[in-house]
Amino acid sequence: MKPPPFAYHAPTDPDEAVGLLAEAGAEGKALAGGQSLIPLLNMRLAAPSVLVDLNRVAGLGGVEVDADGVRVGALVRHAQLEADTAAAEAVPLLGQGLRLVAHPVIRNRGTTVGSIVHADPAAEMPAVLALLDGAVEVRGPAGTRTVPAAEFITGPMETALATGEIATAARFPRPEPGTGTAFVEISRRHGDYALCGAAAAVTLGADGRVTRARCCLISVAPVPLVVDLTPQLAGGGAQTDEIDEAAAVAAERTDPDDDIHAGADYRRHLARVLTGRALAQASAAASASAAYTGADR
Repeated sequence: MKPPPFAYHAPTDPDEAVGLLAEAGAEGKALAGGQSLIPLLNMRLAAPSVLVDLNRVAGLGGVEVDADGVRVGALVRHAQLEADTAAAEAVPLLGQGLRLVAHPVIRNRGTTVGSIVHADPAAEMPAVLALLDGAVEVRGPAGTRTVPAAEFITGPMETALATGEIATAARFPRPEPGTGTAFVEISRRHGDYALCGAAAAVTLGADGRVTRARCCLISVAPVPLVVDLTPQLAGGGAQTDEIDEAAAVAAERTDPDDDIHAGADYRRHLARVLTGRALAQASAAASASAAYTGADR
């Protein structure tokens, strides 16, 4: 299959890229890794008249790790970020989510920020950003702005990007000390989109009790579904009965659809099971972190 005709631009300056997209309006699309956009073009599910290739634009690459967390440029490939040991140490959930993204050949070309902008309800990296309360840096005709993760994805395949704007980077904050994270999912084949997935973050206090617990579910709602489970786990040590109760609460918050891959009831069942697994793994990681850091926490 071949894409419909379009005008192709390959700017080298970010302002030039913004200008081209602003001029094209709704008919313009930005291209980074292309692992989502190109199939859509080939299947004629998208038909922009203008394609702006960002791969030559200066200043959109690089992974930066600092005291606040990890900043990922718009042209950073999944594989590059996955191999960055400093980023994985600062924000373990990045690696935990990236290993589940598609297949290695796709991770070699696809970009992490591009996955976030694509805003597929079944994608892992939007969930990582949402669970960590990250943010997306945006550049457009009116200048630059930073959009919190909770406000960035507005619906399935829809974001807060305005006409002419491009996402230049994503910021993933460091978890607070004593936090453990995990990401688990179920798919028909490894690398396929998840029938359901759950990321979890659990924070333990100095006394070993849970002070904060959250999960983020994919494939069961129009956007990454973040659920605060602190009330179900707070004050305890994330025991099995507490985790079961929290998982049930998370599953009740889902709004899955029936489709050719799975029924809504099955996805809701998976949400409960996977949330329980993710919480258990995150709690174990938090306990290991607490034991390692000791009084320094």
